[in-house]
Amino acid sequence: MNAFQKNKSKETLFTFIPAGDDPPKGGFSSQKKSPKLCGTNYPLSIAFIVVNEFCERFSYYGMKAVLTLYFLNFLHWDENLSTTMYHAFSGLCYFTPVIGALIADTWLGKFKTIIYLSIVYVIGHVIKSVGAIPTVGNQVVHVVLSMLGLALIAFGTGGIKPCVAAFGGDQFEEEHAQERSKFFSVFYLAINAGSLISTFVTPVLRGDVKCFGGDCYALAFGVPAALMVIALVVFIAGSGMYKKTPPRGNILLEVCQCIAFAITNRLKNHSKQIPKREHWLDWASEKYSKQLINEIKMVTRVLFLFIPLPMFWALFDQQGSRWTLQATKMNADFGGIVFKPDQMQFLNPLLILIFIPIFDFGIYPLINMCRFNFTPIRKMATGMILAGLAFAAAAIVDVKINDPAEYSKLMLNGAQQNLGFELQSQGSVSTFYHTVQEKSVYSLIVYKSEGNLSSHLIADMETKPAKGLTAVRFINALDQDVNVTIGREQIISINKNYSVSDYTTLERGKYSVQCKTEAKEVTLDLGLLDFGASYTIVITNTSANTIGAWKTEDIMANDVHIAWQLPQYLLISAGEVMFSITGLAFSYSQAPVSMKSVLQAGWLLTVAFGNVIVLIVAQAAPLEQWAEFVLFACLLFAVCIIFSIMGYFYISVDPEDLPEKEEEKEMPSNGNVISLVPQKTKL
Repeated sequence: MNAFQKNKSKETLFTFIPAGDDPPKGGFSSQKKSPKLCGTNYPLSIAFIVVNEFCERFSYYGMKAVLTLYFLNFLHWDENLSTTMYHAFSGLCYFTPVIGALIADTWLGKFKTIIYLSIVYVIGHVIKSVGAIPTVGNQVVHVVLSMLGLALIAFGTGGIKPCVAAFGGDQFEEEHAQERSKFFSVFYLAINAGSLISTFVTPVLRGDVKCFGGDCYALAFGVPAALMVIALVVFIAGSGMYKKTPPRGNILLEVCQCIAFAITNRLKNHSKQIPKREHWLDWASEKYSKQLINEIKMVTRVLFLFIPLPMFWALFDQQGSRWTLQATKMNADFGGIVFKPDQMQFLNPLLILIFIPIFDFGIYPLINMCRFNFTPIRKMATGMILAGLAFAAAAIVDVKINDPAEYSKLMLNGAQQNLGFELQSQGSVSTFYHTVQEKSVYSLIVYKSEGNLSSHLIADMETKPAKGLTAVRFINALDQDVNVTIGREQIISINKNYSVSDYTTLERGKYSVQCKTEAKEVTLDLGLLDFGASYTIVITNTSANTIGAWKTEDIMANDVHIAWQLPQYLLISAGEVMFSITGLAFSYSQAPVSMKSVLQAGWLLTVAFGNVIVLIVAQAAPLEQWAEFVLFACLLFAVCIIFSIMGYFYISVDPEDLPEKEEEKEMPSNGNVISLVPQKTKL
């Protein structure tokens, strides 16, 4: 197994190679040799590249980990819009690598491209961090700064993605291929380490550090910005040791031009008198070599197989959006240690590091021992099934989270109805009439006024508070008005004689309130206001002639623990190992050396289009969350069937056989000539 197969799939080698050239190997005799690392064959320059990659990945994943909750809680967008913008940003990050590769291979070269786009990257981070400071401008300013910052970040991170790994490979001498292979293993270890640490740390900076009277998003974005500055400084510090290759042309651009010419030429020559050609790409033979055309034919066969793949990424990338939003509605208390909902994302890189050796050295060998032909297509289809099951598990969890509160249900005659309530107390019976609306929930307050029974019907909160918050309202049972101060200096005025305040949403925690009347001011302890619960606090006189409070729980607190998300993370991570790593290795094996970068572009674009699918569904078909999870699971199962059928008819090829077949095909053959087929001998 090569080093590429052992690493996390979301980050890939992405170097564009001109047609007919060999992949970059790092042997450039015209340049001085780089100093070696501790007496080994590893160039010292790669240490700067690895540290740069760790800091850059920390920067990217750390910022992205808190992005959905930033949209939700800071910009006050709803869940659908927050999900849409999260996936729009993610998709843009996977469209821009194609632009970065074009810039590097046709204009600036890898080194300058990394420097210039890293500067753009840093500027985007700074703008994003400033936009998260509450005192800077109004809501419009925050949105504008946030969108501008994210656009620059997407261009920066996507632009350098195809350059850094390939630039590291360029540093090695041609005879040090084994060291280069190990370098890529260390390189992707740095990626996973940056992702793992940042997705755990930045939610802590957001939630546990308070600034400007709330969650410190400015710090949560500022620390990744500082890491990106360090990444840039470290990369520049090693500039004197790097081997820098000049731009050598871009094969992706040449492939697109060849395809465009073939289509245009075919449309121009649509007459029936013109002989048909065996393949539509053969219409490019007037301008492009037969070798290039045949290589593109091989690539298009694999790209056709890529068509169903975006649906997997549509599910996979929702870990940072829908699954994070789901976590906000769950109980995250682990025996006194409270996890942040956006911290759960760290499970994916952690599980990937655990699963890769388990699959490579355990599961796959066991399957082979059973003489089952577990082909790459079957592995990828199995990965799709696991991802679909992960969303089925997420749907079950979501149904349990949103169990309705226990109320007595009444059947009405219409949209509203006047109901009679008969109350019996101390031998006397009183009847009250109240109008109720359909699909609403109410509480009936019964009290004595001037010796007689009275009642109020008040509307209750119908659903759990959003974002994992807690909700509280107050009933003033005193004979004088009262002002209640709770949370961040929120003052609630409540009139006397059983008047009711509106609900106030707060973060989970233990609270006490200042209760002030005309005569006195007291502090009332409310105790723990828990995740997702709604409470009614009745302020009343106690037997000791002091002001007291008693608390009722209208909607039960979140009783589904966040640990129940673990099965869905296990399934989606196992699916990623089987789908993504296998898919990349398979597609690499099916293309000529000069075309592997084209497949990398195609692979990254499947991720981009997967995010486009999510934002379309989030905006066009708003559903209950559990129903949306089921929809995505069913879509992926359907796509899995289509992909399996396509894979059944796909015939694997060896790209090294292509020149041999071409030579055999072009040898003259007639009755007077013996057909000779040249053979290659491998030593």
